[in-house]
Amino acid sequence: MIVLQVNQLYKSFGTDEILSGIKLEVQHRDRVALVGRNGAGKSTLLKIIAGQMSYDSGEIIIPKDIQLGYLEQHAGLNSNLTIWDEMMTIFTGLKSQEQKLRELETKMADPTVYENQELYQKIMGEYDQLQHDFKDAGGYQYEADTRSVLHGMQFYPDDYNKPISSLSGGQRTRLALAKLLLSKPDLLILDEPTNHLDIDTLTWLENYLKGYDGAILIVSHDRYFLDQLVTIVYEVSRNHVFRYVGNYSGYLDEKAKNFERNMKMYEREQSEKAKLEAFIQKNIARASTTKMAQSRRKFLERTEWMDAPDGDERSANFGFTIEKQSGNDVLSIDNLSIGYKGTTVSNNISMRIYREDRIALVGPNGVGKSTLLKTIVKDLPIMQGDIRYGTNVQISYYDQEQAKLTGNKSVLQELWDEWPLMNEKDIRTILGRFLFSGDDVTKPVHSLSGGEKARLALAKLMMQKGNLLVLDEPTNHLDLDSKEVLENALIDYPGTLLFVSHDRYFINRIATKVIELSPTGAFEYLGDYDYYLEKKQELEELAQMKAKAVQKFESESVKNTTSQIDKEAKKRERQIRRQVEQIEKDMAVLDEQIKKIEEDLCQPDIFQDHEKVLELQSNLDELKSEYEQFELQWFELNEELESIS
Repeated sequence: MIVLQVNQLYKSFGTDEILSGIKLEVQHRDRVALVGRNGAGKSTLLKIIAGQMSYDSGEIIIPKDIQLGYLEQHAGLNSNLTIWDEMMTIFTGLKSQEQKLRELETKMADPTVYENQELYQKIMGEYDQLQHDFKDAGGYQYEADTRSVLHGMQFYPDDYNKPISSLSGGQRTRLALAKLLLSKPDLLILDEPTNHLDIDTLTWLENYLKGYDGAILIVSHDRYFLDQLVTIVYEVSRNHVFRYVGNYSGYLDEKAKNFERNMKMYEREQSEKAKLEAFIQKNIARASTTKMAQSRRKFLERTEWMDAPDGDERSANFGFTIEKQSGNDVLSIDNLSIGYKGTTVSNNISMRIYREDRIALVGPNGVGKSTLLKTIVKDLPIMQGDIRYGTNVQISYYDQEQAKLTGNKSVLQELWDEWPLMNEKDIRTILGRFLFSGDDVTKPVHSLSGGEKARLALAKLMMQKGNLLVLDEPTNHLDLDSKEVLENALIDYPGTLLFVSHDRYFINRIATKVIELSPTGAFEYLGDYDYYLEKKQELEELAQMKAKAVQKFESESVKNTTSQIDKEAKKRERQIRRQVEQIEKDMAVLDEQIKKIEEDLCQPDIFQDHEKVLELQSNLDELKSEYEQFELQWFELNEELESIS
């Protein structure tokens, strides 16, 4: 079933055409990715589909019974409610149904309603239908689903009563995503949902979306995430979209094959065209061959020759060098405590960093990864412990927040002020390598997009020529092509790397060590991200095996000392079994008596005798109460029996 169809869509901003003749289709349970350069029009297309932006021409077809949910980039939840109350606003319909069920139950318990069989049967029918609808709509599990999704987004029971207004921007973004997931739209549209999620949350989101019952249309620059999730890729390039079947890696392979095939066809046609043009030029003036030349010229003019295939668009082109080499020992950290504003976030951090190490620092959000980097580069003071810097260590720091890129300077002046001895031509050449050309270099820094600021920060980093690069989320705001350029530059970098990243593909390509940070210290794994996962799982399994072995040893060590207790337990077990047996007999007798009265109440002659009905109903209530008491004793005795066993 098709849930979305886009046909011949056009969109321009003034004289700039952004989207031209866009065709796109999403079917039920499709997992579709939109990929392309920053500024290609991906977010614009999502906003148009979501009805948040107009378009010039074309059509968007969404069946009227299809519910669409859209989460735009950097969207945060604004509300005066608590976290739990805000989530419950999604289920107002279910809560109304639940209230109606309670009201019907109250009516059915009313003796006066019971006397009117026609009314009673009507209420029973309404109750059965409503209960069925309530169950099908998830009425018995929506609170459990809410707790599960909140837990996946790192909100725990202690957080449920917190007002949303007190949360950070990142927490509000995660909460907006949680609310959208709980609403379960038929078509889920997500624009960069993985930004600022830590690896654990990313993994949870991946698994959740794999099992999602609707269709998904997603923009993301996380290749690992796309490879795990999507089965169809639409590339937005040069105002058009091109469809590929497969995940992101499959799309790259297919795109390369298509380009190679089209280039061979183009070259073959160009060769044929050149031969025709040469023949015409050589023979058009000769009387004996002019007719042949004219015929070929007509053929040349009538033929629709293939345009040159679009190659890769212009890419950034840079690399990192060092001014001088550091000593072998780059950083020594011992028993370090880190934090800010007097609050400690992590203690007992110890690590050694050596020349040409490539270290990825991982851990959940809030554990202090960025705080550790800021402490190392001396933007934050040491709370306790020691950091020793090796010989000739020169640190270059990339701040994910780009806090220092906020002024009114132009892009050109931002670099020129720090390297005033360089001439303007050389500064412009460097900026050109980071895709700043023409009027781009005169833009004020504060007006730049996230991707442009990231490229400017990388340009400054390259010019510093430090031998220790400390990078905090360097791939944030970069499109997939720019990420690849950065990866290649870092792979060729001759210095030492310490970086924080949630991009698992990036970590796999760059890291030779992974250090996991926790509130109580740091643990080192020798290898890339996949090795870190494998080793961590292995260590967890070993810990479980050790715990079971200890438990087994303890149980065996106390076994010999509990023989007397076992005798007493067996004696008590026999007593309980006799009691349970007697209670079951008494319950069986009561059950027969209850059934007899219920059968009598259905007899027409008794049903019409109001006093008799009241008498039997009173007896029935007493028997049921007695039965419940026996039942309670039965459960308690069986629980005790289980604990003894």
